[in-house]
Amino acid sequence: MKKIYTTALILTLVLFTNFSLFAQCEDVTLASLTNPGPFEIATLTEADGIRNGPDYQGATIYYPTNATPPYASIAIVPGFVSQPSSVEEWGPFYASHGIVTIIIGTNSLFDLPEARGIALLDALETMRQENNRSASPLEGALDTNKFAVSGWSMGGGGAQRAAVLDNSIKGVVALCPYLLNPQLQHDSPVLILSGENDPTAPPAQHANIHYNATPNSTDKLLFEVANGNHSVANTPNGGNGAVGKIALSWLKLYVEQNDCYCPILTENLLDNPPAASSVLSSFECELLSVSDNESNIGIFPNPTQDIVNVSVKNAVSYQVYSTMGQLIKEGELSTSIKQIDLSNLPATIYYVKIANQTFKVIKK
Repeated sequence: MKKIYTTALILTLVLFTNFSLFAQCEDVTLASLTNPGPFEIATLTEADGIRNGPDYQGATIYYPTNATPPYASIAIVPGFVSQPSSVEEWGPFYASHGIVTIIIGTNSLFDLPEARGIALLDALETMRQENNRSASPLEGALDTNKFAVSGWSMGGGGAQRAAVLDNSIKGVVALCPYLLNPQLQHDSPVLILSGENDPTAPPAQHANIHYNATPNSTDKLLFEVANGNHSVANTPNGGNGAVGKIALSWLKLYVEQNDCYCPILTENLLDNPPAASSVLSSFECELLSVSDNESNIGIFPNPTQDIVNVSVKNAVSYQVYSTMGQLIKEGELSTSIKQIDLSNLPATIYYVKIANQTFKVIKK
């Protein structure tokens, strides 16, 4: 009897763990990548007591007021002869999705990429100190092991260089980056957003070269926006919103280390994207559910209104679970009848287990 109880406990724990992961990802959908996101935001400047870094000129921190810390953070710097206002829309966007954002100016409008990279590292030092400042609303609220950098034009080149200078950086978002003769030996996952018709930093002379100069061992993605110009990635709305959705998913996946965003990228945003004229990728991420094309079992249509057809060679059993791990239905799939009838179940998400493989099924 003790052995039976032990076996039952192990099965319960396995199911609970698996379905807790699935339930955790329920709210992570393409529709959840909104602008703005779900959280209210506020700002901090040097007038509020934040550090005045010596390697940059002026800063604004955007942070969520009703999210749950600890937060990941990103530092953003503008491009050549440009003010922070040129990239300021990224601040409230990221913050409204729970990522604290510091946007800085440069000591000189003519600073080159290397100086902008150093400025980004100085901005991250400000975030570390803000995490320890007793009068700050962010005291103790930042995860200082989850920092990212970003920038536009020469600032994008500077973001790549910052990752070379500091290997603790967990992610890079380069916005139409400009950097000649790039030396980019780093292992920080990098997203490069470029514009097909960029006259200032043509992709063939900058973004594409940056992608190739980044080691193949580094997770990397290049997304070229069709008909995009040099400012197509200055806001999350670029490429009809694709720019913001991809950047947010990249940071959530690699900086926050939330694997729920892996299928959002691979199965949604990068699957024949209408906004792209070119996509190059070399990255691996962990899918939390099994895809049809990764096994010899297929399940369709999905979403469905009633019947799910199963493509499998042999007779097998199946179980249908709720998102809470409750067994809803079970049965056998014979060699002649391979359908699961969900018509009498409410419209929601279910997990169908077949031959030790689990499929997420949406009932409309």
